[in-house]
Amino acid sequence: MFTLPDLPYAYDALKPHIDALTMEIHHTKHHQAYIDKLNTALEKYPDWQQKSIEDILQNLSSVPEEIRTAVRNNGGGYANHNLFWTIMSPDGGGEPAGELAQAINTTFSAFTELKQQLSAAAAGQFGSGWGWLAVDGDDQLKILATPNQDSTLSQGFKPILGVDVWEHAYYLKYQNKRPDYIEAWWNVVNWRKVESLYLQALRA
Repeated sequence: MFTLPDLPYAYDALKPHIDALTMEIHHTKHHQAYIDKLNTALEKYPDWQQKSIEDILQNLSSVPEEIRTAVRNNGGGYANHNLFWTIMSPDGGGEPAGELAQAINTTFSAFTELKQQLSAAAAGQFGSGWGWLAVDGDDQLKILATPNQDSTLSQGFKPILGVDVWEHAYYLKYQNKRPDYIEAWWNVVNWRKVESLYLQALRA
């Protein structure tokens, strides 16, 4: 059964960009709730319990229909947050380097263009959801926005960077000013981790 991963930093480590109380509630309450509901949905299906969350979400159409919506929502919430915590760091920010930087420059002409497009996709997501940088089946970078906790894995894309724009991710500090939160969030992006996820996606 799935369990809550530890954060790789303290709850207050991302200050002043993300406050400690938001991080604690987000991790221990919201992420944990997705895990609990996912495990409940899978209780009667031991074969599915043995699969990785990535395998489940990539084969969502094969999940038993009676639990498919619960798995889509809560499995997506589990996987999305697993990635989200790791692509942030108190030593984050700046710009990517290496092969990821080259790919960004090839696809978007410059990092500033990627930042602008991804910020717009995330800010423009109606209601709750996510903004993503992902790798498609042709190993090309794509910017996506998904509603609720939908996973890009279910759409055939491998996520390497995601910004959570559910209100619980930012409301205590930023209230309704989602664009301000997104602009601040870039200061905590862990580009080394994002590049490692990019290279992993190319090898998969």
